[in-house]
Amino acid sequence: MLRWSFIFLIIAIVAGIFGFTGAEAAAASIAKILFFIFIAVWVVMLVLGITIFKKA
Repeated sequence: MLRWSFIFLIIAIVAGIFGFTGAEAAAASIAKILFFIFIAVWVVMLVLGITIFKKA
């Protein structure tokens, strides 16, 4: 998921350089959404790893 976020970020940067502002905005918003989903999943897995899946 983080890989897709970076891919859309690169697409947004390239589109911004060439002046495709609509495509840039769309790719940037997709990258932002995917990045925050990745962070949320990472935090959930971190909490689960510390609490539930901790070996005794």
